[in-house]
Amino acid sequence: MKNNRYIAEAIGTFALVFAGCGAIVVNESFGGALGHLGVSTVFGLVVMAMIYSVGNVSGAHLNPAVTLGFVFAGRLDKRNIPGYIGSQLIGALAAAASLRLLFPESATLGSTLPGIDLARAFIVEVLLSFVLMFVILNVSTGHMEKGIMAGVAVGGTIALEALVGGPLTGASMNPARSLAPALVSGNLSSIWLYLTAPVVGTWLAHPTCRWIQGPNCCVSTQDGDESEAEYDDKSCG
Repeated sequence: MKNNRYIAEAIGTFALVFAGCGAIVVNESFGGALGHLGVSTVFGLVVMAMIYSVGNVSGAHLNPAVTLGFVFAGRLDKRNIPGYIGSQLIGALAAAASLRLLFPESATLGSTLPGIDLARAFIVEVLLSFVLMFVILNVSTGHMEKGIMAGVAVGGTIALEALVGGPLTGASMNPARSLAPALVSGNLSSIWLYLTAPVVGTWLAHPTCRWIQGPNCCVSTQDGDESEAEYDDKSCG
């Protein structure tokens, strides 16, 4: 069953990067056909769709920072980190390579590039990732379930944060989403920011959740495979 989870993560992350970064490339290539609102909506919708599609298989993390956030919260065994993150990177790289084949003229392939100075960009990415993980921890449901509202809440949060943070940093919140197009297009100058800030943000979400919801927030008993998939363990609520 572990392999199924990793395959689901690869497929889900492929869909996220292909649709989200693809929307950016299409918007650039066709005179702003989608607009900032359209691109933000695509990111939110594809995450929502993947939560409902594979959330009961892998948890639909689609994001190394979210995977680490669940580890920080004690809801994912750290032994699963390589499988989850490796699958996410494979899916993201496959999507970026597909976009390169479809849009060879694109200079960035939807890479995240800061529109403000690096210090402020780092803070923005930390805050965006913190809010995202805080929402995820509070809407996730029991083992191997598809929460009825989890997809709407998480997808809506991503769309909202993309609307606000997109012009500032590209609103990554996701190291895999940023690394894959950066590697394929060669835009690596600020990649360190997008590899580190989201992890800091998701790390901060768990103690904040515990502070607000109480000491039992997000606590679950790790018992081998039973704590591995994560829109699916123990709700913060």
